[in-house]
Amino acid sequence: MSSINKKYIFAAVFVLAVIIFFVVNEKLARVSAPPVVEASPPPTFVPARIPKTIPIAEGTLKKSVIAAGDYLVRQQLPNGELSYQVDFMSGERTYSPSHVRLMAGTGSLFTVCRVAADLKYCNAGDLALEHYLELLVSDPANFRGTCFYTEGNCQLGGAALTVDAIYKRWQATGDFFLKDRNLLNTAMELGYFIVSMRKPEGGFYYALDPYFGGTADPDFYVTFASGESLLALTDLYEMTGNKFWLTQAREVNKFMISQPVTEDHWHSYAFSKLARLDSLTDEDKTYAMQIAKTIIAGEVRSLNPKNTSISSATKVEALAALAQAFYLSDAGTQWLDPEIRAFITFVQARQLPDNDCNWNISEETITKFGGGIFSGCDEATIRIDGLQNWINGVTAYLEYQSMVKGK
Repeated sequence: MSSINKKYIFAAVFVLAVIIFFVVNEKLARVSAPPVVEASPPPTFVPARIPKTIPIAEGTLKKSVIAAGDYLVRQQLPNGELSYQVDFMSGERTYSPSHVRLMAGTGSLFTVCRVAADLKYCNAGDLALEHYLELLVSDPANFRGTCFYTEGNCQLGGAALTVDAIYKRWQATGDFFLKDRNLLNTAMELGYFIVSMRKPEGGFYYALDPYFGGTADPDFYVTFASGESLLALTDLYEMTGNKFWLTQAREVNKFMISQPVTEDHWHSYAFSKLARLDSLTDEDKTYAMQIAKTIIAGEVRSLNPKNTSISSATKVEALAALAQAFYLSDAGTQWLDPEIRAFITFVQARQLPDNDCNWNISEETITKFGGGIFSGCDEATIRIDGLQNWINGVTAYLEYQSMVKGK
């Protein structure tokens, strides 16, 4: 073999060796190099907005709110379920519970937590909230958002009061996270459902069947669901700062003030929120005044011993919320104070162990049911809605008193 051929062979072998060297090293580099992982953003436990709350003064009314919360905590089951109704004389608990009212009761636990500054009530509220959140349903193919399924349909009020319970938890804790669940996202999904239930001509549909193509029931009606939904929309605006929710609330309110006046305590709450977060129009103030006058006009009948504490507690709620709305709108409020006090005295007389029925209450009964508010002398039952009406109404009144004293 000539020397030239040997040189070509050597050169070819050298080139091949270099190629093999780089290929092998590249493969080795691929095996040994750590994989590139996209870092997901860490979850944040800081809410988008910080809640603004009004201080509550010490006194007998604050103690009454806390006593009602103690009753709710004592009656709570280990799975989080709250007591809907109990006859404290017989211990009978046979009833058909309203999960919508139970969700409202859950929200009131967070109000007690805020008033008492005691996480015992927030922990009980979280346990109840987890339990009732199992009733939420989402199905994007059939309806928008998330709804609260109970009694065979998705009721508008269930979605609204779930938003309000989340709002009250945020007020008490400043936190939107419940374990792995982002409650603000849940609240907004419930809000989208509420918006989707608006009728083109105004008002709402009040129930939807999520398992029948997302069909609204045009014949289903609930008295306070519109007011509850309006309140939920203002809650969402306060929690998010997104004016979409304020616009929705304004549109709903505009329709509601075109309707006949009723003793709507939820609408009254919404007026207080609109006054605090934005402003009230002259038409709003006029309508709010009519609500207050309607409630007060029934005072004699409402304070009759045969009447229930539940309805009177809603009057405390409504008038206290309206007092806040009028105060924030620079309208006179002094005339409301004695009216609110009258209803408070009437209801407080039915908070165990106190009673206006001349019953002898045993120590055992007080231990089990103390702090509970019974309906009346002809009906020794303690119901969740009476308690939540009382807790939220008295708290609104104490907030109003703080506003007046702080000016």
